[in-house]
Amino acid sequence: MRTGLLPCVEIPNMLAKDGEQLQKGGVRKRRHPAEDGGSAEWKKKKNRGEEEKPGQKPRGDGGRKRLDALSVGYFRRVGERLSEGFEEDEEREMFVGNVLAEVKGKAGLVATDRTGSITLQRLLPLSSPDQVGEVLAELGGESGAGFKEVSCDRCGGHVVESALRQMSRWEEFSQKDPSNEEEEEEEEESAGMLESQVLSLSQVVKDNGSEFIGHVHGSHVVRTLLHVLAGCVGPPRTEAQPGVKEHRAAPQLTDFEIPTSFWYELKSLTETLMENINLSVTDGAASAVFQTMLTVCHRKRPKLCKQLLKRTMEYLSSRSSAPGVSPLLVFLKDQASSRLIETIIQLSHKSLLRDLYKGHFKGSLVDLALHPIANFPVQRLTAASAEHKLFPKLFDELVQGVEAVLAAGHMGVIVQLAESCAESGEKQDDMMRCLLNSFHCAEPGSRHVCCLPLFMSLLTYEVYYQTDATEGSTQKEVPLTSICYHGSRLVQALARFKERSHLLSSLRTLSPADLLTMASDPSGSHVLQALITTSSDKGRGKILKRLEGQYVQMACSRLGSRVLEAAWNSAAVSQRQSIAQELVPSESKLRSDQFARHVWAKFGLSHFVHRRAHWQEIQTGESKKRKLFSDLLE
Repeated sequence: MRTGLLPCVEIPNMLAKDGEQLQKGGVRKRRHPAEDGGSAEWKKKKNRGEEEKPGQKPRGDGGRKRLDALSVGYFRRVGERLSEGFEEDEEREMFVGNVLAEVKGKAGLVATDRTGSITLQRLLPLSSPDQVGEVLAELGGESGAGFKEVSCDRCGGHVVESALRQMSRWEEFSQKDPSNEEEEEEEEESAGMLESQVLSLSQVVKDNGSEFIGHVHGSHVVRTLLHVLAGCVGPPRTEAQPGVKEHRAAPQLTDFEIPTSFWYELKSLTETLMENINLSVTDGAASAVFQTMLTVCHRKRPKLCKQLLKRTMEYLSSRSSAPGVSPLLVFLKDQASSRLIETIIQLSHKSLLRDLYKGHFKGSLVDLALHPIANFPVQRLTAASAEHKLFPKLFDELVQGVEAVLAAGHMGVIVQLAESCAESGEKQDDMMRCLLNSFHCAEPGSRHVCCLPLFMSLLTYEVYYQTDATEGSTQKEVPLTSICYHGSRLVQALARFKERSHLLSSLRTLSPADLLTMASDPSGSHVLQALITTSSDKGRGKILKRLEGQYVQMACSRLGSRVLEAAWNSAAVSQRQSIAQELVPSESKLRSDQFARHVWAKFGLSHFVHRRAHWQEIQTGESKKRKLFSDLLE
């Protein structure tokens, strides 16, 4: 059984043997830049005439000490061993203890080295709170002053964050009830040490608030600290990779119990941060810190959040501006401050939302919606107002500029306006009428049936059909090809309107080939699924009638099979029987296809072929259950 890793003192011998083998074999593996003893850096220095003198210690950037190559290799092997996993807890604990013993005395160097940082981040979740507390204690030093340097380091900041996140396991140790009183005292002391180091870090942040929140790496540590003090933590932060698209979806937070001291410390920390609120409107990193502060307080401390929102808005509204012009209009057009205002809007209560609209947005909504940055806060305001009486007033102002907003390419504003109409149940007819006019398919009335492809492609009638406005209502057949993301989102929102006759009439004019294109398209498949599932049984039957002859191809498509499953789940028993009858003759094709084989199994088509009465009984039972649950939900 492997019980741990050899101490660092034995590593040079191991590496020497490896070196001998490499020389004998004549083939060398590609080595990490940090393992070559700094040869590349030495060559650069030699060219600049900066060759180190004998006995002189190697220097890193700015004279900072760096982890030596042998230790880098050691921590790389530690990482490899962690990847293998452990069969027993005792083995893991012994391994972690051995590695942390090697870290002791040089935690700062390890944390600020890339390889050492990655290894420590993986090691800390396996460590006890006492061990994590010891690492933090060494990083911070006796006074905690060391936290600033490590937290503002590209690699060290990740280690501090990882250590802070281990506080989410505090409850596991604080609520243990071991039979031995000495063990209980040790557990409490262990958790208490980590708690005290978190508080120590918080004090350092308060003493150096402006430097922390304005630093590209230090600001992330402050954000994690806010989460931990509030008692909620999200997924670990990862380094952005070149060429990889970053997903900006809100992270899912997990709540956990916190010590009483954190309750008071969060209030103290927010007070200190509010003293630097001026940075939140000029610096992107500081703005992100304030957004996090408001978000976690809204989740865990609503009363505190309400106070912070009020004070933040008072500050933003008090800045000087031209007479009669809201200062917020300037902040709305700035990259950093606009994101903070978006967060404020999302977290605002009814009265603050009303004051925001009346005092700052009213009369300027269309102009803001046309701005490349300010249109995003307008989208947040439109979404937040859907639950309040404010929405009709906002709609009446914004709807006047819909065509201009479409021309500017700010499709998110239009989509959000439609979604708010669907959610509030108000202004739906006005929204549909406005869209028909904007896409030039309102007059003559015969153009109404063309609205669906126009909405999905976000193209006007003349552009889509390549006709002149003077040619009247005649149009040529155009295959459905251009379905865009925002067009799909728009139609999905319209599908939730009470009156959907225009959309359904337009859908019924599409050819079977166009319907298959919709079902197989990443954006169009969501549209078809929304129209099928939101229709009445009669309307759904008409759509399924148009899809007849396409079911086999849909079943063999990655996206089409999803649409077919959604249609099946919402279909009546007679409609399911029609679908099954079309699919069964292609049994061999369906059962051999990677997507269609799942359709065959989920629809129970083997039962349909061999035991149809039993299949009918099962489908009838499922239909009754579905109807019962839908009645309960209504």
